[in-house]
Amino acid sequence: MARFLLSGAAGFLGSHMSDRLLYEGHEVFGLDNYITGRQSNVAHLEGNSRFHLIQQDVSDPFTFPGEVDYVMHMASPASPPDFKRIPFETMRAGSFATHVMLDLALEKKARFFIASTSEIYGDPPAEHHPQKESYFGNVNPIGPRSVYDEAKRYAETVTMAYQREYGLETRIVRIFNTYGPRMRPDDGRVVTNLICQALRGEPMTLYGDGSQTRSFCFVSDLIDGILRLVLSDEKEPVNIGNPIERTVRELAEIIKGLTGSQSPVVTVPLPFKDDPRQRRPDISKAKRVLGWEPKVTIEDGLRLTIDSLRKEIAV
Repeated sequence: MARFLLSGAAGFLGSHMSDRLLYEGHEVFGLDNYITGRQSNVAHLEGNSRFHLIQQDVSDPFTFPGEVDYVMHMASPASPPDFKRIPFETMRAGSFATHVMLDLALEKKARFFIASTSEIYGDPPAEHHPQKESYFGNVNPIGPRSVYDEAKRYAETVTMAYQREYGLETRIVRIFNTYGPRMRPDDGRVVTNLICQALRGEPMTLYGDGSQTRSFCFVSDLIDGILRLVLSDEKEPVNIGNPIERTVRELAEIIKGLTGSQSPVVTVPLPFKDDPRQRRPDISKAKRVLGWEPKVTIEDGLRLTIDSLRKEIAV
């Protein structure tokens, strides 16, 4: 049994990671300040003697009295409306909080993991599609999305600096679009927007003309890939995501069919001028070094997500 210190433990991804670690027999010390995480995400873990939830803003230095084997930094706002609502908290999660968690890993002689993002690639041109880990990105450093994009780019930079300067064992994942149960209905992401609109019978809104592409990975596949990376010997960033690319309009039609909704599909202006036109991971490295690739189909994953959101919005 290993001991994990996990920031963002009550968030969408963090709660699923907590489940997986506990299932594997480990002990989890979860940290969350609930700025985007929810206690309901981990309510089912109450009474589990190997799960300990601590309310803590990891942007502020804190002490942890026990020993840990792995420090996992997964705390961060990650949806476009949050970038507008809490821009400074978003930046702090990638900057100050990353330093705090790195220092804890160094103190505890623990392996450090950082959840980075495909957003570090920005809006990639055609010659860098799909995105490989070797691509440096096309990011606007002063745009409205930059509070997230640049925070994550900085988090990767400082993580590699700790690895080179102090010999800290570090792991970096670049997460592509992920969906599944426990997403916030109001988080503003394309999957939740479209599902909730379909369930409520509201117009299903596509930003722009709906031709922009995304690649959607179900949460259980992502968590499996992350854990394989954490336990591997790979010290440089690895893409984890689903390489099957779909337009947002295609996604809307799948959701409409699965929900049986009669909602019309309509278009609205893009909320961010820097909204990426295309996004698809090259996962050849994950296949090679981790033996990983996604297994859950978009239809199966969306059914589970729809069921979860249906209960949340009670329709």
